[in-house]
Parts: sequence; structure tokens; C-alpha cells
Amino acid sequence: MSYSNIETALIHGGISIDERTGAVNVPIYQTSTFKQDGLGKMRGYEYSRTGNPTREALEALIAELEGGYAGFAFASGLAAETAVLSLLNTGDRVLISSNVYGGTFRLLDKVFNHFGINYTISDTENPAAFEKDITPDVKAVLIESPANPLMTVTDIRAVAEIVHKHGLLVIVDNTFMTPYLQRPIELGADIVVHSATKYLGGHSDVVAGLAVVKTKELAERIAFIQNSTGGVLPPFDSFLLIRGIKTLGVRLDRHVFNAEKAAEYLVNHKAVKSVHYPGLPTDKGYEVNKKQAKNGGVMISFELKDNYDIKVFFESLQLVTLAESLGGVESLVCHPSSMTHASIPEEIRKKVGITDGLIRLSIGIENIDDILADIEQAIAASEVK
Repeated sequence: MSYSNIETALIHGGISIDERTGAVNVPIYQTSTFKQDGLGKMRGYEYSRTGNPTREALEALIAELEGGYAGFAFASGLAAETAVLSLLNTGDRVLISSNVYGGTFRLLDKVFNHFGINYTISDTENPAAFEKDITPDVKAVLIESPANPLMTVTDIRAVAEIVHKHGLLVIVDNTFMTPYLQRPIELGADIVVHSATKYLGGHSDVVAGLAVVKTKELAERIAFIQNSTGGVLPPFDSFLLIRGIKTLGVRLDRHVFNAEKAAEYLVNHKAVKSVHYPGLPTDKGYEVNKKQAKNGGVMISFELKDNYDIKVFFESLQLVTLAESLGGVESLVCHPSSMTHASIPEEIRKKVGITDGLIRLSIGIENIDDILADIEQAIAASEVK
């Protein structure tokens, strides 16, 4: 059965109980192959690349949570994006948001480009301007909202209406929001992708990617690509991800509470030049985000004023960990221009606003007073006297 309240669906959605034994957790079917009862007589599975019961339970769960037709689990978020972009043909073009994850840019710029699949960076924040970028070779639009790392917000419904008018695919990366905070398929998306490593896993202990499609036709195509290319999520990692998703609601409630306090603190701090967080009423994406998402999410980026040394700031942090990735229960910080977005050429980074002074925060679920105290002492230490 399906559940109207997502807090319940997180725990009981998809395939949540083992029908054979009644186990309340789907077992880890750690097997590569399955016994067949005769030629052409399978019990539903033949080989774990093609299908595995543990992975199937996860795929059913994410499909239900996103309100899609079918879900697919991959070995990483980029593996999920690779499968989705493999729907395109040589000569096709995809439009991407003006600031996207550096790995997404690298995938298009250095891998798919070799196969004659091109991209254009477009201002998806401005639907009217964005439509001018739709040329005859454009077949899909890939949106991040909020986008990584500037937290810019795209009106998913408005863009989807424009894109569908031209008969194109709408792909939304929902990593930062998850279906708990935002449901892109309800807003018009055809495909949703996740780096499930982040909030869905939630504990920095699994690398995974998910894709959800809206239609049977897309499901058949992605299933073929998933099986043919083989970048599937293993059974144990699928189990870990199901376990992580069960606590997504309670974790995100605490994450968001902390993030809102942190954004408020930063926007009022004398040392801070700018703050990017769509949960702030002063943020340019606030109104659009408010109508399509539950709240502003967890991710914050900001810049210190020129008389602060960000290298010293990073070195002075004690509780907040300098590391790649985001979405774990622990607070993490990164320097996008030299870490997550280093693969984007400097001239493009500067053009879209990813400056060398930009700091990205993934606020964890620690006590907010401890998080802010650590940021405060690091800011104080970084002031150039």
C-alpha cells in the first residue's frame, strides 16, 4: 500500500517487509546469481546486476517517495546521472543550470562531449531568458534547485511548462532537498536524480545514486541502460540506504532547524559579506523556493569580508569538518572553487559567481550552540589584524 504522509512512507513505503519470513527489514541478498528451476523457469531473479531483492526494495521505496513510476539504484550519484544522460543521442544538447555540481559539469564536459552530446549553461532562474537557449538540438534540461554551491533557486514548474511545450525532458537533481522537502515530479519533472550518498543515506557511510522516472516508457529505457552498463548499487549498500531513509524525516527536521539558526547568525555577522540560503526572506530565491519546497533546506554558502583569511578559517575549525560531500549527521565545510567545483574552469566559476572566497556549509545535527561557537571562534581567528 502507499501512504499519504511521507513520514510514514519513509519507514513503511516500497517493499518494507520480507514476505517469506516476515522480517521487518528486507534482508541483504548478498548473492551474485539465483537458482533456476529449469530452462526459462526463474523465481523472479537471475543475476544481481539485472535485479536483486534488496536493491528492488530500495528502488520501490524511492519511486513511492518521489511519486514516480519506477526507481533505479546506482553505485553513485554520477552513475545515476550517466544512465539518465545515456538517453541522449549524438548531436543532442542538454541545458544545465548556471551553477551545478562540479562532477555533473565534468561528466558533460569531459565524457559525454566525446560522444557528441553537448551542453549549454543556461540561466534557469529566469524562465524567459532560459527559453531563448532552447535550440533545435536541445533534448533535455538538467536543473538543480537549490543549485550547488550558490543555492540559486529555479522555478521547476515554470521551467517544466516551457520545456514540455518544446517536447523535451525535464531532469531535476533533488539531492539537496530530497522528497521530504521537495517533490519535483509533482512540479513537472520527468526524471529525478539523487546523490543518495548525501541526506538519503545521511551517515557518510555509503556512496549511492538514485533515479526516479515518471513514465513506463522512461522506466523501460533506464532499466535497459542500468542492466547494460552495470553501474548498480550492491545489496549491502542498498540495505544501508533503506536504513538511512527510515530516519530521513527526523534527521532533516533537526538539520533544517540548525541551518535556519546558522543562516540567521551568518547574515547578521559583522565579518560576513554575503549569505546564500533560500530559507532567508532576504534571499532572492526565497519566494520561488517557498512555493515549491517545504523550507530552505540545509545547505548554506557564504563569503567572509576581505579582511578575513579563509585559509585560517578552515584550519581553525574544530567541530565542523573540512571534507568533500555533505548531508551526513556531522557538520561539514568545503571550499567549492578548490574542492567540489575545481573541475569547472575558473572563468566559468567566476562568471556564475563561484568565487575563491565562497565557503559551503552542510549543517549537521549536533547542538546548534556548539556549531555556532566553532564557526565564531574560526571567524575570530581568521581576522587579519
